[in-house]
Order: sequence, then structure tokens, then C-alpha cells
Amino acid sequence: MKIFQVRELPPQELEKRIKDEEENLVHLKFQKATSQLENPMKIRNARRDIARMKTVLRERQAQSAKSEKKS
Repeated sequence: MKIFQVRELPPQELEKRIKDEEENLVHLKFQKATSQLENPMKIRNARRDIARMKTVLRERQAQSAKSEKKS
């Protein structure tokens, strides 16, 4: 998922997708441990997608905290 796609999502959707992606990552790691994972890059991509989503969520929280502080 590209960063511009992540930025378009509302916060509730981001939290839902983070949770889904973390569950997917657990399954991918389990497949790797049992030698059933065909493409190990899926683990890397899942981790990076989670990081992107968490970064955008954190940016939004910081922005709202900053705007509350000014008011």
C-alpha cells in the first residue's frame, strides 16, 4: 500500500487495517517457520505497511494535539 493511499483513509479504517495486517504478519511468520512461505518478501512488505499506517496515524494524533494546544 502506497503512502498516498494510506493518507486518504479515515482513522478508524487505519486502525482496522493495522490490526488486520498484524494478524496477517503472524500468519506469514508461522508459514515461514513451517517452511510453507513461498515469498519471504511478503513479511517485509507487511511490516512496512504496518509502519506506514502507524506513522500516518501518529502524525494525525500529533497534529490534533498541536491544534488543541494552540486553542
